[in-house]
Amino acid sequence: MEGLDELDLAFNISAMLISFTCLLFSVMLHHVNKINNKIFMLVSIIIGMNALGEAFSEIAIITKMDSDFVFWIVRVKDFLYFITHLSLCPLFYYYVVCVSGARAYYRNFANRLIAVLFAFVELLVLTNPLTSFVYYYDSERNFTRNWAEYLIYGVMTVFFVLAISRMKCSWRALNSRKRTSLTYFVVLIVIGITVQLLSSRIQVELMSESLGLIGIMFLVENEDDRIDGDTGLYNRRAFRADIKSFKVNRCPVFVVGIRITNAELVSKAAGYENTDVIVSLIAEYLKSLLPKYNTYNINSCTIALLIPDKKEEEVMGVAETISQRFDSQWKYHDMEVILTNVIMIADIPGRLSGSTATFSMLDGPVPADTDKKILADTDLEYLLRRSAVESAVSRGLEENSFEVHFQPTYYMRGNKLHGAEALVRMHDRELGNVFPDEFIPVAERMGVIDSIDDFVLKEVCRFIKSGIPRKYGMDCINVNLSVLECMKPGFVEHINKIVEEAGVEKSFLNFEITESIAADDYLLLSRVISDLKNEGFQFSMDDYGTGYSNMNAILSLNLDVIKIDKSILRGAEQSKIGYIMLESSVRMFRQMNRKILIEGVETAEQIKLLEPLGVDYLQGYYFSRPLSERNFVDFIQSASL
Repeated sequence: MEGLDELDLAFNISAMLISFTCLLFSVMLHHVNKINNKIFMLVSIIIGMNALGEAFSEIAIITKMDSDFVFWIVRVKDFLYFITHLSLCPLFYYYVVCVSGARAYYRNFANRLIAVLFAFVELLVLTNPLTSFVYYYDSERNFTRNWAEYLIYGVMTVFFVLAISRMKCSWRALNSRKRTSLTYFVVLIVIGITVQLLSSRIQVELMSESLGLIGIMFLVENEDDRIDGDTGLYNRRAFRADIKSFKVNRCPVFVVGIRITNAELVSKAAGYENTDVIVSLIAEYLKSLLPKYNTYNINSCTIALLIPDKKEEEVMGVAETISQRFDSQWKYHDMEVILTNVIMIADIPGRLSGSTATFSMLDGPVPADTDKKILADTDLEYLLRRSAVESAVSRGLEENSFEVHFQPTYYMRGNKLHGAEALVRMHDRELGNVFPDEFIPVAERMGVIDSIDDFVLKEVCRFIKSGIPRKYGMDCINVNLSVLECMKPGFVEHINKIVEEAGVEKSFLNFEITESIAADDYLLLSRVISDLKNEGFQFSMDDYGTGYSNMNAILSLNLDVIKIDKSILRGAEQSKIGYIMLESSVRMFRQMNRKILIEGVETAEQIKLLEPLGVDYLQGYYFSRPLSERNFVDFIQSASL
């Protein structure tokens, strides 16, 4: 048995060193603020002290120290071991609750059950010197288990089952590292307890627990990937993960976003190399109001706070306090800086559905027409609507909620069908119909407009391939393109590939461009248009007269058709000067050998107004609103009868 005693001594010394190393790691890296940090440190202390006591017992056995004093120390050690070690299972349960973000479960049935059972087993140990129900020492002073110790093992099993159940409920809120480390800890504990239960002489329980601590230390307590190195605040990744935890565990939380609105001016004054100066200026102040783990660096001009377990009035109070601080100057080195700000407050899952909506609120532009310093409730409608549209656009791409509608165009002479313009529509399952004027700019900001453009082009090619347009005398279908997409590398090849795979005539496609662009970009765009026209495509300039299309573009680009906006037509109806502008524009474009299409035609009187001018094509509600493909086919079929 002497060899086994020496092995137990090695196990216990190793467990002690590992546990105290984990404790030292937490202190040195300042991982001491969060509740789970404190629980981890307490568990490390308990395991380390228990291992130290067990090591002393093994030394006493090996060296054959046999005295009443040593026996008294061993008895005290065993008593303290049971008193403290029994707390590890409930502590592990609360640790899981903390790292999974399940704050709503602090006062549920499981917690009350743990409290009652823990009090019961602690009472058994506290009264053991009188009852010997848990353990006793035989006539040779050997430690001997009694029936209550097996009962305690059963209670500890209940604690573990509750902890594992809590892990399962919050599994989606845990990242892979946390899942791995907590599972590793549980497996090691189960192995250690089982072995020591079957054979009290093989003392591996403390060793297995300390090894589990290492896994948790590296994979849970180590938060280097969650910390922004420049400011010391939690980063966007941590913000997203914590929101997910609150959402999965159904814990309401308020988001407070602090946007610095004069960030550009401050950066110029401080120097652009100090990109985080603004966040650094206010980070320390915010830490004085709330724990560090509630504060996140979203970007160079935005800080966010997550405030759980608070009423709206309390959160508004925090916001008012922060807003009042911004009325005073901030000191940066020798400079005194005035920071202007807007504070946004919304709750999850009330006004915000999750991290996507939250980031949209925090990253998006603040409404230009607001003079309020704190935006909440209806003040956030603009931001929340944009967030909702962003979510709808993302869903639309995944769930095919986009649809192509067609609005016919007609020849001026004879009112004969000329073609159609393809217009994208979106019907979202949550928002219903969302107009292009709203979702197209959002899609451009999100960087997914190319996917929508591709969808429209493929749908148009499919429709052309059906033969229906040719059958009813259509000459072309207009498809809108984003200028920014046109200028991306490989755009010409990309368009050619889609159309060639569809097997349709390229001359049947007339691409429309709408956005104004910088003068330096005309050369590149002109090359793209030239390359596509050489392939057989046509090009139009849309919305002339709205400010989107400018004369420089018309002069610089090889366009086939100029589409004059309906506002020019309205002006021609209302005044002589307006008519002169329309007439002059038409004459100019005809001299440039451009075809002319008038948009927004709604009455027969407007057609009569246009007849003397010699425009080529007409489009508007006088002929038809944009129609779904099926309704459009029915429309042109009935018109041909």
